[in-house]
Amino acid sequence: MGSSSKVGNNNSYDYSFKVLLIGDSGVGKSSILLSFISDSVHHDLSPTIGVDFKVKMLNVGGKRLKLTIWDTAGQERFGILTSSYYRDAHGIILVYDVTRRETFANLSDTWAKEVELYSTNRDCVKILVGNKVDRESERAVSREEGLALAQEHKCLFLECSARNRENVQQCFKSLILKILEVPTLLQKGSVVMKQRILNQKQVHHASRGGSCCS
Repeated sequence: MGSSSKVGNNNSYDYSFKVLLIGDSGVGKSSILLSFISDSVHHDLSPTIGVDFKVKMLNVGGKRLKLTIWDTAGQERFGILTSSYYRDAHGIILVYDVTRRETFANLSDTWAKEVELYSTNRDCVKILVGNKVDRESERAVSREEGLALAQEHKCLFLECSARNRENVQQCFKSLILKILEVPTLLQKGSVVMKQRILNQKQVHHASRGGSCCS
């Protein structure tokens, strides 16, 4: 509660985490993201690698968090995502459409392999999300199958509906709470730690350039 005075200040936070949304085109990644950020101020940025990302500030457990959430913005259809997209991610949301079985199969065949290949944070937290549960009559992938795949890839698991917002907030909450339990991710996301490293580099650079003799 003590940090409530900071809520309106987008420059004041304790941790900065990068979260990715990945999965086949049309599974609802952008809809999930928009559903999550729709009740907060966010920024549209113009990255250079063909993706879109939004920023959301929130308080969790007394800590002020800045989430930068990356969406592939349709670029996954062209197979041009680069390692830059995955670099330094703290959390990854792997999305499939419960009414389209091929989107579920592709998580193992394509997306999980990309995460393994390109993710630079070995401890990054992953959550498998089955979207469009509001279309239950069209379901092609059972909840049990989703849970089994999540366990196989050591992911958290939830089903949701971006259309009616069912479990969307919970997807991000579960991911964030898990990230906050991982010491290496906390260290890499710590604003204080990043500033300390930057200050050390500046001091080191100044000491090297300040004198010809030691």
